[in-house]
Amino acid sequence: MNKFITRAFLLAGVLMLGSLQATADEVLPQYAPDKHLGVGSCSSSTCHGSVRTWKESNVLQNEYITWAKEDNHSRKAYKVLKNKLSKRIARNLGLKEPAHEAKVCLDCHADNVPVDKRGEKFDLTDGVGCEACHGGGERWVESHTEKGATHEQNLENGLYPTEDPVARATLCYSCHFGDDNKLVTHRIMGAGHPRIRFELDTFTATQPAHYVIDKDYQQRKQVYDGVQVWAIGQAIAMRENVDLLMDPKRGRDGVFPELVLFDCHACHHEMDDTSWRPRAGTGWLPPGVVRLNDANFIMLRHIVKVVDAKLGKQLRKQTLALHRSVIQGNAAMKRAAKNVRATTEKAIKAVAKHNFSDSDVVAILNSIIGEGLKGELRDYASAEQTMMAANNVVVVLDNAQAINEAQLNSLNNALDKMFEATKNDTSYSVNKFSAALKSLKKAVPKI
Repeated sequence: MNKFITRAFLLAGVLMLGSLQATADEVLPQYAPDKHLGVGSCSSSTCHGSVRTWKESNVLQNEYITWAKEDNHSRKAYKVLKNKLSKRIARNLGLKEPAHEAKVCLDCHADNVPVDKRGEKFDLTDGVGCEACHGGGERWVESHTEKGATHEQNLENGLYPTEDPVARATLCYSCHFGDDNKLVTHRIMGAGHPRIRFELDTFTATQPAHYVIDKDYQQRKQVYDGVQVWAIGQAIAMRENVDLLMDPKRGRDGVFPELVLFDCHACHHEMDDTSWRPRAGTGWLPPGVVRLNDANFIMLRHIVKVVDAKLGKQLRKQTLALHRSVIQGNAAMKRAAKNVRATTEKAIKAVAKHNFSDSDVVAILNSIIGEGLKGELRDYASAEQTMMAANNVVVVLDNAQAINEAQLNSLNNALDKMFEATKNDTSYSVNKFSAALKSLKKAVPKI
C-alpha cells in the first residue's frame, strides 16, 4: 500500500456518521471582524505548545508543535514565497512587490488579515497560523478555557466551525481554489504556480491531525462520515466553480473566460497527440473545444444519483447543458450555470441529511467505475478525483468491517494501480488508468 493511501486510512478510521446541521453562511476567518492575536497567543507550554500530550486534558495540548513541525500550513507556507520559483512567479506576473510582500500571494500563504485586525503577538511570517482556520481569537481565546465553556459558546465568540464539512469545505476551497476576494487564476499558474489539486476528505485525512476524535470530542462536537465529507466537498467545489463562471468580474480575463475553470489538458498536450475522443458527458462537444473541468461535476452527480435519483438525473441534464453552453455564448452559459447552481444547493442539503449505508457507498463507486469504463473519465483531473473517491470508499468499507481481509487486499492492489496511473499528470496514461479501473471493478464486493 503506498504512503498516500495509507495516510488516508488514519483519520477516517475514527469517523462516524452524523447529521449535518451547519450552513455555509459562516464568515471566513480572514474576513470576520475579530482581531487575530497571533500564533504566540496559543503556543505556550501550558496552552497548546507542550512537547508532550497531557493525559488529564480534554485536548492534546501539543497542537502548536504538530502544526510547527509537521504541517505545511505553518511557517513553511510563508517561507516558500522567498524561494526561487516564487521570485520567478512574481517577476512573471509583474508584481511591484516580492512574493512575500504581495497581497495576491499572502492571502493564501499567510493569515493576511488587515493591519488593524492584528494583535501585539501577530506575526505575518508565521504563515497560515491557528486563527487563519479557527478564527480571530479576540473573543474566544480566553473564554474557551473557562470552566464549563461549551463549543457552542466558543462558536458564538468567533471560533470557526472547522469540524463541519460545509464550513470546512468553504474555508479550504477559499485558498485551494478561490473565493470572491482571491483566486488562483490561469495567469498565476501560467507564471509558474503549481496546478491546484484538492479533495476535502483525502486532504483532511492526510493532514497531520492535531486532535483526536475520542469520547470527549464526540460529546462536544458532531462527527461526520468520510463519504459525507467527500460528498460535501465535491458539492462545494462545484458550487465555487459555477459561481466563478457566472461572475462577470472574476470569470473573465479580457476577451477570454477565466481559463482556470477549464480542463488543463484540453490545451496542454503535444500537438501531435491524436488521443481525443468524444464524451457523452460533455454533450458531445466537437474536437477543438476547450472543455470545462468537470471532475467535481462527475463525482457529485454519481453521489446524488444514489441519494436522490430524480435530483441526480436533473443534475446530469443541467451539467450537459452547461457544457454545451460554452459554444452557445455568454447568455446561454449564464442561464445554464444558474440552473446548475440552484440544483447544487439542493444537492448539498440532500447529501447533508443522508446517512450513507455500505450499499450506497458501493453503488456510488460502481456507478463511477461504469462511467469510467465507457470512456467518460479520460481527462486527468477526472481520473485523479476518481482515484481519491475510490480510496475514500475503501476506507469507509474497511472501517465498517463490511469487507474481509482478502477483499481489502484485492481493493488495495487495484488502488495502488490507480495511484500509479494518476500520480503525475505529465506521465498520465489513459490505458493504464483504464486497466486499473477494470481491476477495481473486479475487486468491488457485492454488498
